[in-house]
Amino acid sequence: MVKNNPLIKPYLKWAGGKRQLLTEIKKHLPKNINNYIYYEPFVGAGAVFFELQPKKAVINDCNAQLILTYNVIRDNAEELILLLKNHQKKNNEKYFYEIRNIDRDEVKFNELANIEKAARLIFLNKTCFNGLYRVNSQGFFNVPYGKYKNPAICEDIVLRQISNYLSSNEITILNNDFEQIITTANKESFIYFDPPYHSPDKTNFTGYQANGFNENEQERLRNVMVKMTDSGIKCLLSNSDTEYIRELYKNCLFEIMPVQAKRTINSDSAGRGTVSELLIKNWKE
Repeated sequence: MVKNNPLIKPYLKWAGGKRQLLTEIKKHLPKNINNYIYYEPFVGAGAVFFELQPKKAVINDCNAQLILTYNVIRDNAEELILLLKNHQKKNNEKYFYEIRNIDRDEVKFNELANIEKAARLIFLNKTCFNGLYRVNSQGFFNVPYGKYKNPAICEDIVLRQISNYLSSNEITILNNDFEQIITTANKESFIYFDPPYHSPDKTNFTGYQANGFNENEQERLRNVMVKMTDSGIKCLLSNSDTEYIRELYKNCLFEIMPVQAKRTINSDSAGRGTVSELLIKNWKE
């Protein structure tokens, strides 16, 4: 595997981020991964994507505001950096809630330029409690202020390196349904699925969108995995280690592998720390 740029890394903290599992995930990638077109339908903060740094990729997320930040970083990194530095200078609790509450006024929010929306999301992510992105049933960002000393609101070197990477390679950035974006995948593709995790007790934060990701969606994703397997397309999937997920993928098509991950974002303290998760693979070497 080609040695990649260590400065190209996640610019956000995201629930379910895969930094802690990168070593395990890399053990289960196809051989010659660099020869595949990489697909990630639930890209989130992009820990796996940025670790692999593929030359050809299709990345996607249902969170429109998140995908907006990828596009802005690619196309307008310098202007974004200036806005983030301004947020950094003004950062305090009162300012945080002023910026957070902009989305309560639809007209005011829609008047923001895309660069301003991207800077707002990154600022809120860096300064809110636990770096969590969560919206309520109305779609309003509702995480409280984090009260951190000197949060890294503007990592200008990282943002510039990501911008250069995204603009100098064949990277398609989409905001669609996960099933729709893989219709172009073929046997020369590799798909990494990292959906919002199954949470029977609803203790995991899956509130990236107001409509969530329920068990019907988990089942639809399983059916997509079966379809991809039948088409000879290699897939790896991450999810929580629950009886429901094990039952869902209890099929000779899949290899289920438990792994240990450290988690810091969970509404229940019992769900923090080292927890068991699953990697599910649909091929054998």
